[in-house]
Amino acid sequence: MTQKKKDTRNQKKNWASVIAAILVMVSATACSLPFQGEEPLPEPTSSPERADTGFIVTRPESYDSADTAILVDRDEKENTLTFLNLELGRRYTLSIDGTTRMYDKYGQSMSLEQFEKGDIVDITFLKSKKHLTVMQLSASAWTHEDVERYELNMIRRELTIGSEVFRLTDNTQYLSDNRSIEMMDLNPSDVLSFQGIDSEVLSVRVDKGHGYLRLVNDENFVGGWIEIGQSQIQKITEDMLLTVPEGSYQVNITNKGGGGIKTVVINRNEETCLDIGDLEIPEPQYGMVLFSLSPSNAELYIDGTKTDASAPVSLEYGMHQLIVRAENYHSVTRYVSVAQESGGVDIVLDPVNDDTKNSSSSTNSSSQITTNYYKVYVDAPEHAEVYLDGNYIGISPCSFRKTAGSHTITLRRTGFVTRSYTVQIDDESKDLTLSFADLVASEGETIYPSASSNSSSANSSSSNSSSANSSGQ
Repeated sequence: MTQKKKDTRNQKKNWASVIAAILVMVSATACSLPFQGEEPLPEPTSSPERADTGFIVTRPESYDSADTAILVDRDEKENTLTFLNLELGRRYTLSIDGTTRMYDKYGQSMSLEQFEKGDIVDITFLKSKKHLTVMQLSASAWTHEDVERYELNMIRRELTIGSEVFRLTDNTQYLSDNRSIEMMDLNPSDVLSFQGIDSEVLSVRVDKGHGYLRLVNDENFVGGWIEIGQSQIQKITEDMLLTVPEGSYQVNITNKGGGGIKTVVINRNEETCLDIGDLEIPEPQYGMVLFSLSPSNAELYIDGTKTDASAPVSLEYGMHQLIVRAENYHSVTRYVSVAQESGGVDIVLDPVNDDTKNSSSSTNSSSQITTNYYKVYVDAPEHAEVYLDGNYIGISPCSFRKTAGSHTITLRRTGFVTRSYTVQIDDESKDLTLSFADLVASEGETIYPSASSNSSSANSSSSNSSSANSSGQ
């Protein structure tokens, strides 16, 4: 190879090295510069400071406390809900907002309007902020809705539905029209819903309450009978005030073959007057009724009077009450309507089994004991009309003959809200005194005070330290 060729090759290598060095420098410079339009990254700091604004973004998973409780109140203006803790019996209030999640017991979304006071719920919340994060109908709670047949007994603190028996607790809530009431405010005719956990009843809600029915211009029908719907039959007395489940009814009035049918609508906690003065009373008509009783030695009572059943009985047209009794047999009470010249009635009594004879006889004696000389006194509130099982007693303070069992006492005064209470009257040989809370004016203002009106439920006392027990049955 000639010297000239060697010099040319070495010159090319030198130029390549220079170009490579320049490319490396350009690349390094480009890496150290920002892209067009991009701000340069700030220098890292060791521990940046943050200002505490006190604001926490709540999420369903953001909570520090959980509880199973009863929803007892709601304030839509303040956006708060109040709960009752089941273990301690204490109430507490939590705020709600758009981050609060609400579900049914199956995890499906619900709105706040779908929850009702008395619902048993599982909740999570931020205790530090008193903020509710999740509310769900408790999967561990049971519900019985629209129950018509039940027994509430305050003495035993029990609820019986069919064959199931549940326990009432100190935390059991009673509600009607989204407000708290006492157990005595319930009436045996009310339709109720129950919620609880295991064997405990935690809330009782009135689904269908009761109102009151007064007959007007009923002079010609006193001593006759009133039928309300298919279940309520009662003898008509002067100035009676009947407690009736809310709803629409056909009312059948009968007396001495006369009367008629009228329609009436009963509203909850309201008094309805039914004018029956336009019903005609014809001349009395009579029919001959032949009774066949089994066993043959059974005793027959017609409208409360013992009657010989061995011969035909002449009865006025209209409704009559029959009671048939015999030793070691279950008694029967039946209502018959006489509307023709002759007819027959067959009544067969069922014998009492030996296994249940003692228990049934003791039950009957406790529920039917009547004392002729012990009384129940109603001394508060004063100046109120007092009705016992719909029958007028007098103006309080007043008294009536003591009869053991469950009874409805109704208090009424013009311009005030009528109240009825279910009380259990004992069979002890003592007089009994009952004191109830003051009646409240229709506008919601208490007009007159009473010395016994500090409690929301009935207080009771007697000269022999007896006490009245309240129950709904």
